[in-house]
Amino acid sequence: MVRHAPDGRPWYREPWPWILAAGPALAVIGGIVTAFLATTSEDGLVVDDYYRQGLAVNATMAREERARILGVTAIVQLTPRRDGVRVALTQARGVPGRIRLTFAHPTRAGQDQSVVLRPGRAGDYDAALRPLESNAWQVLLEDEVSGWRLAGALPAHGERIEMRAPPGN
Repeated sequence: MVRHAPDGRPWYREPWPWILAAGPALAVIGGIVTAFLATTSEDGLVVDDYYRQGLAVNATMAREERARILGVTAIVQLTPRRDGVRVALTQARGVPGRIRLTFAHPTRAGQDQSVVLRPGRAGDYDAALRPLESNAWQVLLEDEVSGWRLAGALPAHGERIEMRAPPGN
């Protein structure tokens, strides 16, 4: 039996039942969307091997100390379209054959890029990159056998960074 309003309309033609049902319906839809996003997106802030990374801190500090002792400095210059890089490297005691350059996104590991650079004709190192977004990047520069390491930060919309080893104790 369908009940009718005093004016003769059935209940589903009245606005108030639909207005009252809209709140719970939107909450259910929002919960489904939240669950979908939580299961499909990567959380770049959580590290699985935090213990092993903590143990590697001393090794990293030793590599930066080695860069300071060797007098390694570098200028990393992006192309205007941010799809290539040139590294001018100075080292007081010899220049390595190949170096590794890594651009690490602060929160999204999936956007990180790492390239192996070989010396060019002018002594600089060049490489092509996937175009980098215009945001801040952590920059790591290390020799092929990881004997030394330089670290720095490329600011948002920046195209150039000078890298030096931190001062010694």
